[in-house]
Amino acid sequence: MAVYRRSRRHRFLLVLLLLTSVTVITLDQRGQGSDVLESARSTARDAFGSVEDATSDTFSPVGDFFSGVFDYGDLKAENRRLRAQLDQVRSKDVLAAETDRELRTVKANEHLEFAAQIPAVAAQVVTTSPSNFQLAVEIDVGSAKGVAVGMPVVTGAGLVGKVIRVSSKRATVLLVTDRDFNVGVRLTNSQDTGAAKGNGPGKPLTIDLLYNSTVIKSNEVVVTSGLQGAVFPGAIPVGRVRTAKAVPSALQQDVTMEPIVDLQRLSYVKVLKWTP
Repeated sequence: MAVYRRSRRHRFLLVLLLLTSVTVITLDQRGQGSDVLESARSTARDAFGSVEDATSDTFSPVGDFFSGVFDYGDLKAENRRLRAQLDQVRSKDVLAAETDRELRTVKANEHLEFAAQIPAVAAQVVTTSPSNFQLAVEIDVGSAKGVAVGMPVVTGAGLVGKVIRVSSKRATVLLVTDRDFNVGVRLTNSQDTGAAKGNGPGKPLTIDLLYNSTVIKSNEVVVTSGLQGAVFPGAIPVGRVRTAKAVPSALQQDVTMEPIVDLQRLSYVKVLKWTP
């Protein structure tokens, strides 16, 4: 009801102002009563001002609404543009970090201190776990580059595994964590030897044939033994001791070790052209 009354009042004022305007124009043309005209003009200004204020109050929220709608669309577009730019920057940062990591890996593989006298072929890992029954990776070199079954595969950190299958341009490498993997090892502190074997994905290797009397330090580096007839040359780092527990009723200790190479992030490796 309040809105209806207000609308009637505005219509009445508008009609009154129109009549006043006609009267003012008529008097002005006839040159009658400048004081009367000035008074009428003043009244008209006040009346129009009232209507103008009411109209402004009525339509201002509507204008603000449409302005906000259009501005919101612009803001969304700008937001999308900024997000796209941010994604590009992040992508470049990730690519730069990955490139830097690969360069460090390649440089680390250039000079193998533990196999400096053994010829080697550089290779890139192209696929992982080609079989559901073996922990293995595939590399992009094969018999065409002199790679053969049984050759050790390493990185700058240490032993990765050994070649088990070869084609002209590809080779499959069995990882040290596979259950079928075995390697003769030596403790770097005591120089005692044993045999390490894999236990599957995510599990440490176990080391057998270490007597209870052997002093084993936590985090001790374990390397290939290189004994006569061994499958691998000596002094290649294999892992670090994780646990060592002497069992009174047994002849040997329970020893486990973590692989020294991060097998989850393999990218570049080297195949050592070495046979027993």
